Amino acid sequence: MASGRIIFLNGTSSSGKSSIARELLDILEDGVFFHLAVDSFNAMRSKRELGTQELDAALRRTRMGFHRAIAAMAAVGNDIVVDHVLSEPWRLLDCLRVLPPEDVLFVGVHCSLDELARRELARGDRPSGLAAYQYDLVHAHGDYDVECDTSTASPRECAQLIKEFLPHRSSPAAFTRLQRRHLSGGHSENAQ
Repeated sequence: MASGRIIFLNGTSSSGKSSIARELLDILEDGVFFHLAVDSFNAMRSKRELGTQELDAALRRTRMGFHRAIAAMAAVGNDIVVDHVLSEPWRLLDCLRVLPPEDVLFVGVHCSLDELARRELARGDRPSGLAAYQYDLVHAHGDYDVECDTSTASPRECAQLIKEFLPHRSSPAAFTRLQRRHLSGGHSENAQ
């Protein structure tokens, strides 16, 4: 059984990843794609109040489980569109450990700070300043297969760009390059 393809959208909160993912599900015609979003996994958790340490531990386990769910879905042949925020270095490192790099198309989803602030305010369901806090962190690794900017292109245009790029991935792909950079030689940066 062939592994499924993974289109991995990384960007700040409110950058438009979910909108792009919905468009991709609509326009990708070769295969059956599933949208797996980290927010959906967070929403499955019980709603009782947790102390800071307990919440941090629960969120870390949630994200680690999310990464492994992506890997498991793809391992049995499902095509996946991932919607994630790699705002802590360990998240990327964990994904590099568990996802097959040759199956991942790594997409940087950018958006201007002004537009992010406007979207956060309009949404009303995110802490003010969350996207600004994440802004430099999510793209700190500096390596993608393809990038888009939702402050200058619609979600449909971004999805079309990704669709057109999908069959023309560079080799080695960004995930392979990042694995070599961060996990080769038996060490890993910021593993905790």
